[in-house]
Amino acid sequence: MTTPPKRARKRVLPGFGLTLGYTLFYLSIIVLIPLTALLFKTFTMTWPQFWEAVAAPRVLASYRLTFGASFIAACVNLVFGLLIAWVLVRYQFPGKKIVDALVDLPFALPTAVAGISLTALLAGNGWIGQYLEPLGIQLAFNPNGIVIALIFIGLPFVVRTVQPVLEDSEKELEEAATSLGATRWQIFRHVILPAITPALLTGFAMAFARAVGEYGSVIFIAGNMPMVSEITPLIIIGKLEQYDYAGATAVAVVMLVISFVMLLVINALQAWQRRHAGAPV
Repeated sequence: MTTPPKRARKRVLPGFGLTLGYTLFYLSIIVLIPLTALLFKTFTMTWPQFWEAVAAPRVLASYRLTFGASFIAACVNLVFGLLIAWVLVRYQFPGKKIVDALVDLPFALPTAVAGISLTALLAGNGWIGQYLEPLGIQLAFNPNGIVIALIFIGLPFVVRTVQPVLEDSEKELEEAATSLGATRWQIFRHVILPAITPALLTGFAMAFARAVGEYGSVIFIAGNMPMVSEITPLIIIGKLEQYDYAGATAVAVVMLVISFVMLLVINALQAWQRRHAGAPV
């Protein structure tokens, strides 16, 4: 007597072939085709034309400002994002849920609204700026305002990346280190920091990538002065408004390449840190 064939196990999602095909199709439509079109449009230029478009003094100044301000903002968010995540995970205090919800405000707030709000606060006639400008501190309509805007929009990336790692950390290791006489700094340096470093680097990379392409919240507070406070996305928008599509795509390609290189470096650091953390002592 033959046994009946086993029923095929039903899966919630379709099989590998269908899901892989849909994934490749989706990535092609959303990512690969736009990037390919960007490169092909750039190839319509000769090398002298390309170099003139991407290496003009005004464009080079915008590169320095955009990537420099994004890096500074990401570094600031790396420190203060860790502190905020630490407070939200390790302490109980009145209004904790409200503070936790406020961290996500830059995600929900339109970037233009964020830029207008920051300008209203930090301009010379703003609520805060009116007290700082008499002291010689100007935070709006210069690179300082750009950094502040980028810190505002990038902070949630670090907090939300580090927070779950801190919540899942093994407190028994900290207690064991304390019982062996380790100081608080030693516990943080040798127990906590190695565990959260990959999450910190991920949050840094996400905050940096977000800041490099930011436009809406920056243009209102930057002042947009050429060679002083003009960001690269504004250069691209200006070229598009002048129907210089090839020049706009050339500048965009340079930004894309630099961003990819920095993200690859950060991912390599993450991989190295994971191997180092998993190596036998």
